[in-house]
Amino acid sequence: MLRFVRWAAAVAAGLLVAGCGGGSSGGGGDEGKTRSEQPSPASTASAALPPSLTSQRLDWGRCKTTSDSAAPGGQWRCATLKVPLDWAKPDGKTIGLALIRTKASGGSGKRIGSLLFNFGGPGGSGVSMMPYYAPTVSTLRARYDLVSWDPRGVGASEGIRCRSDKDMRSAESIDATPDTAAEETAYFKDAAAFGKGCETADGELIAHVSTTDTARDMDLMRQVLGDTEMHYFGISYGTELGGVYAHLFPGKVGRLILDAVVDPTADSVGHAKNQTEGFQRALDDYLKSTGQDPEQGSQKIAALLKRLDTEPLATSSGRKLTQTLAVTGIVLPLYSQDSWPTLTSALQAAEDGDGSELLSLADQYNERDSSGHYGTTGHSQRVISCLDDRQRPTLAQTKKLLPDFEKISPVFGDFLGWDTAGWCHDWPVAGEYDTPEVSAPGSAPILLVGNTGDPATPYEGARRMADELGKGVGVELTWKGEGHGAYGRGSDCVDSTVNAYLLDGTVPKDGKVCS
Repeated sequence: MLRFVRWAAAVAAGLLVAGCGGGSSGGGGDEGKTRSEQPSPASTASAALPPSLTSQRLDWGRCKTTSDSAAPGGQWRCATLKVPLDWAKPDGKTIGLALIRTKASGGSGKRIGSLLFNFGGPGGSGVSMMPYYAPTVSTLRARYDLVSWDPRGVGASEGIRCRSDKDMRSAESIDATPDTAAEETAYFKDAAAFGKGCETADGELIAHVSTTDTARDMDLMRQVLGDTEMHYFGISYGTELGGVYAHLFPGKVGRLILDAVVDPTADSVGHAKNQTEGFQRALDDYLKSTGQDPEQGSQKIAALLKRLDTEPLATSSGRKLTQTLAVTGIVLPLYSQDSWPTLTSALQAAEDGDGSELLSLADQYNERDSSGHYGTTGHSQRVISCLDDRQRPTLAQTKKLLPDFEKISPVFGDFLGWDTAGWCHDWPVAGEYDTPEVSAPGSAPILLVGNTGDPATPYEGARRMADELGKGVGVELTWKGEGHGAYGRGSDCVDSTVNAYLLDGTVPKDGKVCS
């Protein structure tokens, strides 16, 4: 089963190889900010939290090795934050959230506070990714403690595994673009089985892992860390989380950066169409870079995928490269322009009859190692997004939508169109909303960074997020680049603008463009 929005930092790592906290936040640059005079309902709920939560002391200690990552170096410390399982019952059962932090290095001004990071997904582990991403934001560490966490239902924070590695391997044979009644039956049977597996793993938790739940967790985290304002860096899905936080707690917004912005006005079908357009746009740019006509090049790739639908390719591992695995392998290199040569090699090898390279790329995306063990990011991503998304397109509705998807992209349209029906099919918990509410009247300015070549979160989402946040709140910065996200990808203009905002409180002019 496919869903292409994943955490940006995982792509960077895979392809680029790449006490109550001390002190108050709210450093310089706050003059002229407008604050909401009335507390939001969420703020009122926060005030009613029991002291056992708001006054808890975090026991920071050396981080431990996990099943998916080695322990980071000595500058990193880990702790567990207690949060309510059900925010409607704040004095009820609690769960633990795994946090990781490295303290501000100092040397270029007064410490501002904590800077929280969410790398996207949903379902990405901040505890695993923060140490890998830290060199990219080393300038920010001068004045901020760098902090991240595994959101509820993710990794070390009550992470959910919905099916075994054996079942994951078996699911690779499921055709994600069914062509016959038998394939449709298998597709929806597998989708329903995944949901039932999540319910069996933790039926109580999967009803409490929404983006809204996590935004409330963030505000408790802010309080326990000792910050008067929320300073936050959200990437990909992390931008939706940041928008929801700003809506719930506009008076607590400090400096928020949202990079690779999700369109908050799109429902699940609209979001799938956005991604279809974004990945096709990125593929067109890739094909142009190789001297190919984008339309002809796309049709050639579509023909390859069609052949694989009936005749999977052999690979050096003995496994077969299916159509579904092939499109997953094509998707991954489009997240970073540096990986375009890898895509060229993999496509040529497949045309020559060897699916090994595309299979390797698909395995990276699916977090499958050489022993056949899978990570759980995809499990958490599905659990969280299906609790968020209210839409549940039927088979008949999806079939009516497919021509629109295929018109947008001959390569990705069929896959993302079918995904709208299969992703949350027969899900055991109802979704919360069609689109997230992100309006944040009274909030401090929030900087949104859109990349014109972003495949997973097309740049139009940044303008729509700015409009939804409200006049004077959303400030858009555009980079004419390639890949998923903009900060740290080689643009001095982007990096200096973001750094000035986070370190000095300098808000750029809305609509600034970095070329």
